[in-house]
Amino acid sequence: MNPDLDLGLERIIRAPRATVWRAWTDPSRLEQWWVPAPSRCRVERLDLRAGGAFVTRLSEDGSEFVPHLNACFLAVDELERIVFTNAIDSTWRPASRTPVVMTAAITLNDHPDGTDYRIVVRHGDPEARAQHEKLGFADGWGTVTAQLAALTEGRQ
Repeated sequence: MNPDLDLGLERIIRAPRATVWRAWTDPSRLEQWWVPAPSRCRVERLDLRAGGAFVTRLSEDGSEFVPHLNACFLAVDELERIVFTNAIDSTWRPASRTPVVMTAAITLNDHPDGTDYRIVVRHGDPEARAQHEKLGFADGWGTVTAQLAALTEGRQ
C-alpha cells in the first residue's frame, strides 16, 4: 500500500471466510450492507468475474433509487479476493471522474477469530486520494464494513 496514493481499512470479522464471501457475492446479501444505513441499496448487476459488471443503485428513503456505482471487476478469486474499478464502467467504457476514480481490492484471509478482512483503495494521484479521504472514505467504508460484520456475525 502506498500511503501517498492509497487508503485502507482492516478488520477481523468474527465469521467464517465463506460467510463473508457470500455476503459479497449474493446480491440479496450485498444489498443489506453495501451502503451506509439508513440508505438502501439495489444491486442491478453483479457479474463476479474479471471484466464483469458491478452496478448498484442508492435510495435515501427506499422509494426512488438513483445511480450509485457503475464499475467493472478486474479480478475475482473465490473466497480470497475481489478487485473492481470505477475507472471503467460496466460496459467497459471510460467512466466519469466523479466523485473520484479508484480501484478497490478486498482480500479475505482465515484468522483464528474468523476472517481477516482488508480493503485497499488505490488512486491515480495524491489529489484523488485526498479528495476521497475528504469525501469520507473512513466513515463510509468503515460504516459498510461494520454493517458487513454485523450481517455475517449474525448481529443484524
